[in-house]
Amino acid sequence: MLEEVERWLTDRSWSVADRPLHRILAAKRATGQTVSVVLPALDEEATVGEIVSVIRHDLVLQVPLVDEVVVVDSGSTDRTAEVAAAAGARVVHRDAILPRIPAVPGKGEVLWRSLLVTRGDIVCFVDADLREFSSDFVSGIVGPLLTEPDVHLVKAMYDRPLGSAAGQGGRVTELMARPLLNMHWPQLAGFVQPLGGEYAARRSLLEQLPFPVGYGVELGMLVDALHLVGLDALAQVDVGVRIHRHQDGQALGRMAAAIYRTAQLRLARGHLIRPSLTQFERTGDNFEPRTYSVDTEERPPMAEIAEYQARRVA
Repeated sequence: MLEEVERWLTDRSWSVADRPLHRILAAKRATGQTVSVVLPALDEEATVGEIVSVIRHDLVLQVPLVDEVVVVDSGSTDRTAEVAAAAGARVVHRDAILPRIPAVPGKGEVLWRSLLVTRGDIVCFVDADLREFSSDFVSGIVGPLLTEPDVHLVKAMYDRPLGSAAGQGGRVTELMARPLLNMHWPQLAGFVQPLGGEYAARRSLLEQLPFPVGYGVELGMLVDALHLVGLDALAQVDVGVRIHRHQDGQALGRMAAAIYRTAQLRLARGHLIRPSLTQFERTGDNFEPRTYSVDTEERPPMAEIAEYQARRVA
């Protein structure tokens, strides 16, 4: 590990206990910054309501840390929108945001569009499939942005059990993302959960970043932020344990392909000869090929979008 990264791990890796809520709130009052929490959601009726309820109870009603909770529904066919709204979130459908640009499927697409329907100086992203959710996930990663003016992006770090096996979650992280980062961006080798969906950043940074539309968004954002603001502007906070729904092996393969493509674009801005992935499924006595396109599209920095510029002027 680079000496720079060893120093960073000492200076920029914290625990949620390092910043009590009263200290974070004092910093929020002193700086006047506002905080938005965004949950990208697709068919998450089983979990999204509890997450929204915990955030509102702990960090809106009891303690005024969060100024708005927004769920961006990316086309759910279940009751995700109704459950989220009943729990107190403002729910916005992905397709209603920036309709001039037709939406495409993907998590990164939802996160990018969320910048247009939120107002916070700090934007905190939380996946909507978490179980046994704690508001520490939010306060932990928002805290350094309120107390440390030179920090611009904070990732949550945590244990990820797979069933009853401790530390076995995050398979795409260990098999794809971590090797890529260690080999090509060794300054980022200190991130425990580089692909984690819980992170917060200053709007002033997010609006300058391109957003891969799919699963590559977290890796792309981390790499681009490194180049834009430098390693010391990035940090991570230990928030405990993350329990969530796990993907099957083939879904993980598609995720890994999208992440590899995102990395490749940043390495050379080159073009894959064939940006697709073929997997196999047994049907009877045979294995049938299934070919999936790999997410290759990226959205430009939000600061370049006319509607966003007009909102800022207004």
